[in-house]
Amino acid sequence: MSNKKYWLLVAVLILALVCPLFLIRKEIVLVEYEQGQFLIKDEFTIGWVHSVEKEPWYEIYKVYNNQLYLKETYFKTFGAGTPSDGTVVKTDDGYVHFMINKPVQEINLVVSDNVKTTIYTKNEEIKLYKLVEDYSSISFKIQKIPLWKYIRGEKYD
Repeated sequence: MSNKKYWLLVAVLILALVCPLFLIRKEIVLVEYEQGQFLIKDEFTIGWVHSVEKEPWYEIYKVYNNQLYLKETYFKTFGAGTPSDGTVVKTDDGYVHFMINKPVQEINLVVSDNVKTTIYTKNEEIKLYKLVEDYSSISFKIQKIPLWKYIRGEKYD
């Protein structure tokens, strides 16, 4: 193979490897609040203490096919605001689990120190009530970012 063809082949291979990093976009969850923002790449759980029952309540969310889904919710007791649609899953952990798998456009919540609003991901626990002022609003929505930013773990600009 001639030197010219060799370098042409190398250039084509490099382009074939690098172009997808810029052209392919990955869905993530963008969490925005007054003081800033951060990304969640994978499944996450929002947890809080129910204001009346004083028991923990959890909702599990996942991004699937460009959409945010409420996958499951679990809690210890039934009361106001308890979901009525979904499949009850029996467990031995003391919680009532509802499989919901319902698409949601966006999550908007008000954070309170009283209920200890927290996000749980695979690798970290984000105490929203320590991140923002009491009764601040936080939104969660789908955002597409280039694959190279996703791999780097870069914050969205």
